Amino acid sequence: MKQKRLIKLNDGYKIGDFQKPYIVAELNTSHFGNISIAKKMILRAKETGCNCVKLQSWSSDSLYSKKFFNKNPISKRFFDKYSLDNSQLKKLSIYSKKIGISFSSTPYSEEEVNFLVQECNPAFIKVASMDLNNHLFLKFIAKKKIPIILSTGMGTINEIENAVKVITSNGQKNICILHCVSLYPLDTKIANLKNITMLRNKFRDIPIGYSDHSMGIALPISSIALGACMVEKHFTLDSKKIGMDNHMATEPYDMQKLTSECFTAFNSLGTEERILSKQEFNQRKKMRRSVFTRQPLKRNEKITLDKILLRRPGSGIPANKVPAILGKKVNKNINKNTLLKMSDIII
Repeated sequence: MKQKRLIKLNDGYKIGDFQKPYIVAELNTSHFGNISIAKKMILRAKETGCNCVKLQSWSSDSLYSKKFFNKNPISKRFFDKYSLDNSQLKKLSIYSKKIGISFSSTPYSEEEVNFLVQECNPAFIKVASMDLNNHLFLKFIAKKKIPIILSTGMGTINEIENAVKVITSNGQKNICILHCVSLYPLDTKIANLKNITMLRNKFRDIPIGYSDHSMGIALPISSIALGACMVEKHFTLDSKKIGMDNHMATEPYDMQKLTSECFTAFNSLGTEERILSKQEFNQRKKMRRSVFTRQPLKRNEKITLDKILLRRPGSGIPANKVPAILGKKVNKNINKNTLLKMSDIII
């Protein structure tokens, strides 16, 4: 398989298909608007082995219209309470870098993009699935010259193609596409992970990752087996708390297991070249069959199929060499159930 171009994130990591996976802990609103909880989440994400934490740069004004909130005042109070302001986001970006984990966020307005770029120095800009067809916004982000991670939930293949064209035509080549199904939680039966392979074949110079909304860790691990370069997973300190998507987020113990198992899956992929390790090659002597005598053989007696057995261990004449010894004579008397050697045969 031809190796695609690696893309370099602003934190120095290089990501690419079938390369060591980059694991992102999506904090979403599981901090409940509390910066102290957010810091604890960032620290735990670091401890679980994640490469990056990702927040949401949104406010009620950047998500919904005023008319919507006039009809749904409770929703506005909810979004205002659970969002983090610019000052808090900057503090969290500084804290992340201080403890050695990368920082990113998903912006929903041009102002939020500008603040992230100018004040937070994110590893990348994450484009939410909802903005896949927001070409004006994609164009604006592309011109910021920061790597873009593009989620594709709810999008047709044509919409994904058009989004990529907008981004690349505006000067941004460092793109990673994430397969995503925008359901919370996601039923594993409709996860359609083979889309990772489809997207790789469609976008041959763009690495493909996976944004997961399922319960558990099976799907992220499976995505690594399909070559996903990045896994994004919702993260929480306590999934029992009531909040936006918090119930389907992953707690620290399982996140640590996820990162560990994803790296195990990656390390197990190896290469497409057929290589036998020294250890496996040595197993032949233990596990393959050799030629044994079924009955006693006298000197100068011919070897025939009815006079031999194929049994372990494989330290003698191998099974595939049987045709070469049939009809040959033995050079000495040999007992029943004896391992036959080439030195016992008159060639």
